[in-house]
Amino acid sequence: MLEKPENLCESVIPLPRPKSTWLDEVYLADACKERFLTQSDLPELSENEFFMAGMAELSEGYHVERVGASIHTLLFTLEGRGRLTTETSVVEIEANTLTILPAHLPFRFELADPSQNWKMAWVLLQSSGKWQPLVKSGQRVEPSYLCEQIWSVLNLYHSEIGGRSSYRKLFASELSRLLLGSVSNAPSNSVLRVQSVFNEVESQLHHPWTVKGIAKQSYISVEQLNRICKQLYGCSTQQKLIAFRMEKAKDLLHYETWSIGMIAQRLGYPDPYNFTHRFRQYHGCSPREYRKRVSES
Repeated sequence: MLEKPENLCESVIPLPRPKSTWLDEVYLADACKERFLTQSDLPELSENEFFMAGMAELSEGYHVERVGASIHTLLFTLEGRGRLTTETSVVEIEANTLTILPAHLPFRFELADPSQNWKMAWVLLQSSGKWQPLVKSGQRVEPSYLCEQIWSVLNLYHSEIGGRSSYRKLFASELSRLLLGSVSNAPSNSVLRVQSVFNEVESQLHHPWTVKGIAKQSYISVEQLNRICKQLYGCSTQQKLIAFRMEKAKDLLHYETWSIGMIAQRLGYPDPYNFTHRFRQYHGCSPREYRKRVSES
């Protein structure tokens, strides 16, 4: 249980200690929203060895604690942050992660900060041999590329309650395929971490990113980061960082009310001359020349 600390999301705040006594209880604040997928509404769940599923948008207060449920629990976090407590560890549940809680082991998961939201999808699996490859490594939180897909499939499946049986069978089958495929065909955890960090880089291009900083946030060495970046994008980490900024610069130059200096600041270049030099190297013309071409065309 929790034997692979490299899979766990690093906490940035002090966490409570692990628990030794447990209760079976659930609490949802009034602001919490959940949609349920149950066997009575969707009999295909049982046929595919699912017990139940749901989608949750949580705020103000939420926790689930189990002494030792007879089913497996999966949490796919899309946004916000939760917290997992087990007999041996307390772990932050970050966005784009999968939390796996095998049957017959105690746990508690909860909203990490009541002032923030936690958006996640949850799937309860029957304790059968089908799901053993997924749960055999014990309780853990690991990066996952499936969170958006699982949410989308559950949302579509939920929309077919009382609807077309052929579509319900399709969605139940797709959910099963995604979960089992995540075991046999998933990218390595290092690759997933790099992809996750690059998603953050792309959304915060004004931040003073460095290759060393990206490697540290991905929990790998600079050399390993460059190897993975070459594998994913066909270039070095520094080249990918420049490409993010220069491609976004082209988009922003279409807005003529934004000065070159404003765009440079927005993309992490405090010195507009440095930005202009980099843009010319990358695109073969200055930002002003590019803007003029766009205006003329």
